[in-house]
Amino acid sequence: MQIRRVLMVLLLCGAGVLVGGCIVVAAGAGAGTMAYVTGSLEAVESKNVDTVYKATEKAVGELGLVTTEKTKDALSAKIIARDAQDKKITINLKALAEASTKVSVRVGFWGDEVKSRLIYKKIQDSLK
Repeated sequence: MQIRRVLMVLLLCGAGVLVGGCIVVAAGAGAGTMAYVTGSLEAVESKNVDTVYKATEKAVGELGLVTTEKTKDALSAKIIARDAQDKKITINLKALAEASTKVSVRVGFWGDEVKSRLIYKKIQDSLK
C-alpha cells in the first residue's frame, strides 16, 4: 500500500511538471495521497466509489452548496454544485480498484486551493 502511495505522488508530480502548473504535494495521514495540481485537488481514498459518493453528497449538503448535476455508475461519479458566490464546484470520483477511489475537486475555472481543501476535508469527515 505504501508503494502505491509513493507511485501516486510520483505520477501526480510528473503530471504537474508536464503541464507546467503549480503543484503542492502533501500526504494525508490515513487518507492516501493528496495533491493540488493545476487548479484541482486530487486525492485517493481507500473506499469504494459508492461509499465516497454518499460521503460527498453529505459533505455538499452540510456545506450548504447547491447541487446542479449528479451522475453515478459503478465505476465513476460526478457532482456539480454552486457555492454562495455562484462558483462552479466539480467533484469527480473514479474507481481505481474495488476499494480505492480517486477524488478530484475543482472550484471555479482557475481553481481555489483553500476551498478545494475545505470541501475535501468535509468529504473525509463524512467518511468516518
